[in-house]
Amino acid sequence: MATKILMPKLSDTMEEGVLLRWLKKEGDAVKQGEILAEIQSDKADMELEAYDSGILRKVFIHAGEKGAIGAPLAIIAGKDEDITSLLGDAKAPAAPTAKAAPAAAPPIAAAAPAPAPQPAFQSADGRRKSSPLARRMAQANNIDIATVPGTGPSGRVIKRDLQAVLSGSVETLSAAAAIVPGSTQEVELSPIRRTIAKRMAESKLSAPHFYVTIEIDMEPAMAFREQITNALGLKLSYTDITIKAAASALMLHPMVNSTFLGTSARQYGYAHIGVAVAMEEGLVTPVLRYCEQKRIDQISTELRTLVEKARNRKLKPEEYQGATFTISNLGMFDVEEFAAIINPPEGAIMAIGSIKEKPVVVDGQIRVGHRMNVTLSCDHRVIDGAVAARFLQDFKKFSENPAALAM
Repeated sequence: MATKILMPKLSDTMEEGVLLRWLKKEGDAVKQGEILAEIQSDKADMELEAYDSGILRKVFIHAGEKGAIGAPLAIIAGKDEDITSLLGDAKAPAAPTAKAAPAAAPPIAAAAPAPAPQPAFQSADGRRKSSPLARRMAQANNIDIATVPGTGPSGRVIKRDLQAVLSGSVETLSAAAAIVPGSTQEVELSPIRRTIAKRMAESKLSAPHFYVTIEIDMEPAMAFREQITNALGLKLSYTDITIKAAASALMLHPMVNSTFLGTSARQYGYAHIGVAVAMEEGLVTPVLRYCEQKRIDQISTELRTLVEKARNRKLKPEEYQGATFTISNLGMFDVEEFAAIINPPEGAIMAIGSIKEKPVVVDGQIRVGHRMNVTLSCDHRVIDGAVAARFLQDFKKFSENPAALAM
């Protein structure tokens, strides 16, 4: 029986997807469960499995083209099966996302006969398109994938491009060529950036934000981190400690761990904490579940895995949905303090600044200390100032007594 393959809904906010590449071509035999294509949603790159077995008779949307949710992608049918009725139902695909590169960009010569590489650093969807194998090769050889000229569909970086760079037959591009000084350029927003724009605008308009900041003495956490490293060989990050401290404080303050529902508020008896991860085209927030039940070493291991998957756009929907609270840490960028926008439908988000060495007064004496500013952004519809202040007091207590988090 003929089967029409449709654009799937890969996230709760997805409205359209980009067909990155087909792993099968028209006329190829397909088995049920085989990977047909790679699709880019507003959250991650996902693999599309074949619904049924047969022959890939027709492809409607090609590499680099967009399709709305439910749009026909292809038809799988028997070799001689009549698919006329399915062909008539299909609509023309959206225009390709890739645009022609600026004429001023210098061409890059390929080592072997191959399609001319696209000189643009970013694809039209705002990020450097590349295959999973190419990304792994780039990471293993410490190569910035954004500087590799791509010869795949729509300028996609593929295996042969990395091989050419590694062999020395093709040079990487200079980041300065991304835009000509004194000129302007329009870059189409990626699906993830469009989703961020929409959700953040809605959050600011609908949720009355207020902000509470507290300063934390990080010397106990620094000593705790060093002890764990020396004793167990586990290199904890300050984000790991922050996640566990936040989870412990959330269990004491359910109103901070809640969602506004109009005439009621849903409070959560568990801490599913989203951690903002920066990518070229925006932020994605992988979710660590039941953090209140996990040891810090478990949180550390899981976070590293999720961050790596997020940067490679390989998160599954269940790995970036369902957070009850979010943490955004810009301390590694030497940002001392900032206020984050709440990620709906959550009721709060916590912004972590860098650890600063500064003079502090302890028992009437001035000495050098290490302090970190934390700002809690709250939805005033469910959280009052006093509630936010008490939550931060407990978060501060856990952060300044990290040994309690290891119990």
